Amino acid sequence: MISEPSTLKRDKRVSDDDVLLRISNLSLHFPTYRGVFGRQDGGIRAVDGVNLDVRRGRTLGLVGESGCGKTTTGRVILRLYDPTGGRIVFDGEDITHIGGNKLRRMRARMQMIFQDPQACLNPRMTVGSIIAEPLNEHGVLRGTEKERRICELLDSVGLNPKFANRYPHEFSGGQRQRIGIARALALSPEFIVCDEPISALDVSIQAQVVNLLKDLQERLSLTYLFISHDLSMVRHLCDDVAVMYLGKVMELAPRDLIYKNPMHPYTKALLSAVPVPDPRLERARQRIVLKGDVPSPADPPSGCRFRTRCPVAFDRCAVEQPAWRKLAGDRWVACHRAE
Repeated sequence: MISEPSTLKRDKRVSDDDVLLRISNLSLHFPTYRGVFGRQDGGIRAVDGVNLDVRRGRTLGLVGESGCGKTTTGRVILRLYDPTGGRIVFDGEDITHIGGNKLRRMRARMQMIFQDPQACLNPRMTVGSIIAEPLNEHGVLRGTEKERRICELLDSVGLNPKFANRYPHEFSGGQRQRIGIARALALSPEFIVCDEPISALDVSIQAQVVNLLKDLQERLSLTYLFISHDLSMVRHLCDDVAVMYLGKVMELAPRDLIYKNPMHPYTKALLSAVPVPDPRLERARQRIVLKGDVPSPADPPSGCRFRTRCPVAFDRCAVEQPAWRKLAGDRWVACHRAE
């Protein structure tokens, strides 16, 4: 059974020291080209003005439809992509434009767990070599110390250290994901981006991996950005939840506020699709079915991004972009109707 995370109150008195990662107006636009000479004729606004705070030792869930920019946001935070605009402040240091050895040293503190545990592991390398790769790259450990560290990492994720000489194809999907987690922990990072780490796994294995992530967080004081489609799993694992749509964050609040009293129409629509285990409540549940398709990030709607599918949109939504503003209970929302 997945344990329910403790609820911590957030208020204005919380100092900046409690914020490990602060993202301000972060943007990433991919240019598009056309014609024989490849002239730039626009851009795809994959991430467009995102604001997020990730507190130390906590988990921020990032949810939304496919293609809304969740994974891209995680990759920009880790500086796998260079941002078009905005700021990324990690542990009080602006890392938006750093490079070279400075960025290399910073990356040891920030790691990623990938979605597909089969595609992210080199089939020609043994498990021990895969886990040792970060250690070799950063020249941290050598010889017997490195071998001891590999065994410790395998044991910490619930795998037999004797498996170090085996290859990825000899393991199940859940075991391969544990190997990916062990690799991410090799350099003792403080912050990990979990990019849908359970979506490619069997349902019976998902809870085990989530419980492992939670246990590692408590033992190692880790901070997570957990990207997922599974709103039920996000509710169990995350302390705070950010809802993303078409490159923008629509709502950000502590988990209990989001699930008990969502403010943004898009958040309400997403939560209405979550199945309820009680048959009587499930029959009475009213789903909010959104009409139309998600607009192209190359040509987003004017005003509010969500207005073309919003059931409560009005004239102001088409001409004025909603401000990112704070409401009661440490809730942030971008909607003209939210009060």
